[in-house]
Amino acid sequence: MKAERVETVAAIRARVARARGRGKTVALVPTMGALHTGHGELIRRARSEADFVVVSVFVNPIQFNSAEDFELYPRTLETDIDFCGRFGADAVFAPSAREMYPEPQLAFVEVSSLGDSFCGEFRPGHFRGVATVVAKLLNIVQPDRAYFGEKDAQQLAVIRRMVADLNLPIAIIPVATVREPDGLAMSSRNARLKPEDRAAAPLIYEALQAAARAVAEGGAPEKAKRAGMEVLARDPRFQVEYFECADPATMKIAERISGPVLILAAVWLGGVRLIDNILCGQHRSN
Repeated sequence: MKAERVETVAAIRARVARARGRGKTVALVPTMGALHTGHGELIRRARSEADFVVVSVFVNPIQFNSAEDFELYPRTLETDIDFCGRFGADAVFAPSAREMYPEPQLAFVEVSSLGDSFCGEFRPGHFRGVATVVAKLLNIVQPDRAYFGEKDAQQLAVIRRMVADLNLPIAIIPVATVREPDGLAMSSRNARLKPEDRAAAPLIYEALQAAARAVAEGGAPEKAKRAGMEVLARDPRFQVEYFECADPATMKIAERISGPVLILAAVWLGGVRLIDNILCGQHRSN
């Protein structure tokens, strides 16, 4: 199957309108490209649940708080279009920055509180940029369902709340994190890792698992954090930005554990920022 490349807002709206006219349901998979098997799972899931699947490929400049990070972000559009076709996408919406932002952006979407901590603390303005571009994509495509990976847990929480608060008639569908055989969460940024750093990167997931075991054993958040940090301390190349237990509903640091808890990590390895998380539950702690 070959996915159709669409570059303008008017063209993708027309393409979706034709599908709607034939009674088809529409799904959107928003991405920034450099697609991998994790994205493939999003597309596959969308393909199984909707009649017409749009994948957006757009490296969104307003969610980067580092010009260097924006410039270094991998761009592989032609390969991505072929990839989308193999997984069953009908159309790839690949607009330019000028198409998405024809004038300087003056209107923004900001989800307060949920986006203030963790990545929001270390990447000021990031979630405002994410919420704004996702709102634009949802408004452009107007899908019935949109699919997001659970690896970006805080992003998922922000988008869910935005859709709920703004009464958007779109179902947000979470899809489980896809991992390499050694446990590393699949990410477009993994391609930037040097071989020796890639070999060390699975320690992130190992640290999360150690923290989850501490939670399962009845440990408090600080005990879980220590267990994870001890794993990361094995390799001095890891620079930990945060490693915390959080309430998955509020994205606040958990002071105690009395139900499901999200263990989140962001680390720098060889100049590449990697994030991951796992959700676990446990018995009520004292």
